[in-house]
Amino acid sequence: MVISGSDNAGLDRDDRATAEVNGASTETSWTVEGAIQTIPGGPPQTESSSPVHFFHLLELLKTTPREGWRRFGINQGESISDHMYRMAMMTLFAPPSLAAKINIQNCTKMALVHDVAEALVGDITPVDCVSKEEKNRRESITMDYFTNSILGRVNGGMTGKEIRAVWQEYEDSETMDSKFVHDVDKIELLLQMFEYERKNQGKLDLGEFTWVATRIVLPETKEWSDAILKERDDFWDGKEHISFHRNSLPQ
Repeated sequence: MVISGSDNAGLDRDDRATAEVNGASTETSWTVEGAIQTIPGGPPQTESSSPVHFFHLLELLKTTPREGWRRFGINQGESISDHMYRMAMMTLFAPPSLAAKINIQNCTKMALVHDVAEALVGDITPVDCVSKEEKNRRESITMDYFTNSILGRVNGGMTGKEIRAVWQEYEDSETMDSKFVHDVDKIELLLQMFEYERKNQGKLDLGEFTWVATRIVLPETKEWSDAILKERDDFWDGKEHISFHRNSLPQ
């Protein structure tokens, strides 16, 4: 039996109410300066012509877990880097009908950098009492810090500027490349969701995350998500489980 849902973020009402009540108190206290003080070994060197200091910052992406799973007791789950690496690999599999419309090399770069600000910001989820606007502010000033202070003198600053531009393209979500990578982001989540369910032998229902399938845009990537959800339904084999259908959510 499939239980359909209708909450547009896959969150229960108590979680959303808590976020709305407490959100204002956390909106403006975060700064890059404060975040870099917490880095093991101290803040990175700035104004250097070497990219090694940025390479060290990337280690934080390898050790920072994706937070959404922890509410379900998955405390040794994927890291931010794990998520971005599989996304990057997935971009290489765009079918010919889509590959003709996009720049795959740019998409792969986008997948690799779209969450890079989370090295300092962390993985903010909808239950973290942080508004979308505040999340965007934190990530934007972090990218400025990377571009100007850490990478400003590396290769004449050009590499940092390119990373910043590709990241912004993803954030703006206006180009075909960015729409594809946003879809891949959601599909990677669906894959990981089902893999955790399968690993836990059906004792853990993560179906609240299936709502992201309703936000996939491109026909080619919808085929991928449909295949994953079909695989998941077969796995549950008629047992009660949560699943959000496209026609159950407000548009």
